[in-house]
Amino acid sequence: MKRFSGRIVLASQSPRRKDILRDMGLEFEVAPPNVDERAVECATPLRMVRELSKLKAEAIDTDAMVIAADTTVVLEGKIYGKPLCYERAAQMLKELSGRWHTVYTGVTVRYGDSSESFTVRSRVKMKNLSEDFIKTYLKECAPYDKAGAYGIQDSRVVERYRGSYSNIMGLPKEKLMRVLKRHGVTNGND
Repeated sequence: MKRFSGRIVLASQSPRRKDILRDMGLEFEVAPPNVDERAVECATPLRMVRELSKLKAEAIDTDAMVIAADTTVVLEGKIYGKPLCYERAAQMLKELSGRWHTVYTGVTVRYGDSSESFTVRSRVKMKNLSEDFIKTYLKECAPYDKAGAYGIQDSRVVERYRGSYSNIMGLPKEKLMRVLKRHGVTNGND
């Protein structure tokens, strides 16, 4: 297969997504999309994250390959996006405490006139979190830019998980690398 020689643009400002792409050995630029995520209504969280990733990819005006993603946390049908404030973050953590929930990430890779979208699902079980712990955690970590108000990399809140660790962080690198390879993209190790 011919090696991809074009530019890659990550349609996200997420530090975790940037770290994941760097860990994959990819060189890329960052261009945050201007998308009103609240305007998207879908029947299921799976469709919602996929649709949002498509909108984010389409919002970047470039001839480069664009990688866009959207992640959400779901507990018993309730969607937990980014909390944006202390009160909402505390409520999310209280509701997720001691329970299994699902993390969905939708990803779109757009290159030229073609695009490919996929969704990855993982499961996470939170530790039992006391109100005092939640207050301390939110003060120390300020996870207001994370779906569900937590980061999987923080073992203080997560008891265990099933599925892709990087998916829970916001970008499922295993599936993404398979898609990129089909488009001729190789990482620094290939």
